[in-house]
Amino acid sequence: MKADLHVHTLYSNDGKTTLEELLDYAERMGIGCIAVTDHNEFEAYPRLKDNGRIIIIPAEEVSSAEGHIVALGIDRLIPRDLSIQETIDRIHEAGGYAFAAHPYRWWSGLGEKNTLAYPFDGIEARNGRSVPSANRRSERLARRVGKPMIAGSDAHTPRHIGEGYVELPDSLRTWQEVVEYIMHNEAPIVCSHSRHMKDTLKYGFKSITQWMLRGFKRM
Repeated sequence: MKADLHVHTLYSNDGKTTLEELLDYAERMGIGCIAVTDHNEFEAYPRLKDNGRIIIIPAEEVSSAEGHIVALGIDRLIPRDLSIQETIDRIHEAGGYAFAAHPYRWWSGLGEKNTLAYPFDGIEARNGRSVPSANRRSERLARRVGKPMIAGSDAHTPRHIGEGYVELPDSLRTWQEVVEYIMHNEAPIVCSHSRHMKDTLKYGFKSITQWMLRGFKRM
């Protein structure tokens, strides 16, 4: 089973994917499990959890004071703009696991120093919107420190769903089983596309523009 563990919907302030589009495109791409990681939102999961088509993991991409953190398996919204340690603590209190998201991404990654300095449960080893060198470094770091790994498309529009995923056993039937497998088994196969120079420049320009419009506040 392919599991895309980083997907955004229209509940992210920069997401465009409707909930029906998420299910349709996931099935089209052969994705059996998705973690809905909207930016600082937890609205999609209650609407998707009983869809009967795709396993949905309750999740969030949390904007900590220093960068993005993926929270997997949570039961509530994690507030934004807290310190890294407090964000990790809140995720654990919510029954979830804290993963350093795209650690080498300029602008929103935590960086290697922070990723190693704090007690993360795992590392996002591959991300469909990261450049090739950042993905290589993230995967090497995760394997070097022996932390559980995830991968995802980081899709903000339907057509990118499935451009990043982990390979998991087809026998897994619930999101709890998926998360348990990721946390307690050998590293899964992680796969993703990468974003190249043209798209990276466009992303950088868009990010700076949005940052200015937000009053110089992080996503």
